[in-house]
This record gives sequence, C-alpha cells and structure tokens, in this order.
Amino acid sequence: MALWQGKSNRKPTGGRLVRNRKKRRFEVGREPLLTNLGEESLKKYRTLGGNSKVKMLSAAFANVVDPATKKVVRTKIVTVKTNSADPNYVQRNILNRGAIIQTEVGLAKVTSRPGQDGTINAVLISE
Repeated sequence: MALWQGKSNRKPTGGRLVRNRKKRRFEVGREPLLTNLGEESLKKYRTLGGNSKVKMLSAAFANVVDPATKKVVRTKIVTVKTNSADPNYVQRNILNRGAIIQTEVGLAKVTSRPGQDGTINAVLISE
C-alpha cells in the first residue's frame, strides 16, 4: 500500500480542513525499505522526473573511513551492535543511518542511508 505524504485533513485545533483539491501523485511515498545483513543485492527505482534511486536490500560490505588517517577501506560487516532507531533492529540485523556496526576493522557508525543511497558508508569510532 502506498503512503500519502500530503497535508492532513485536520487543522492544528482539531477542526476539519476544507480541501481545495484532491490528492496528487507526487504526494505518494513508498514503504520504507529495511536493509539487512546478507549477500549484497540492490533494487533500482524510477523516481519523479525520470530520475532513479538505488535501494539496498541487503549488504555484506561497508566503506569505512578512519578519521585519524583519512583512509577509506571496504570491509566486511560482522553484525549490528546498537541501533538508536529501534532496539528490535539489532536482533534483525537491520542497517540504517546511525546504526553502530561491528566490522573487521572495528566498530563503525553508518553515515549513509542504505535504503536511499544504495551504499553503506561508515566512520570508525573509538571503543
């Protein structure tokens, strides 16, 4: 089912808002795509204006930058340690922006949006 991202039918006071037009296609959104840990797979979507968006269904590797040396290394993701968005995401190994992941080089914080960007970028954090 599609999500509608238009204005509410209620005023801030709770009264009914009289609409001057119907819903529009550009106000329709999509269900959030939750990227999980596994063999890498991507899905390409057509967006408004003929542009495209790559969504990551599952990921096995992350581009991790070390702030001390400014070097970027592509490393394997071991597991999801913590996730401030939802504690249940840790059990399900779901990757999103802000998640702390355990990689082969150490703990890293995800800085990209895998469901929007199609890649996982992370910054190494000190333990």
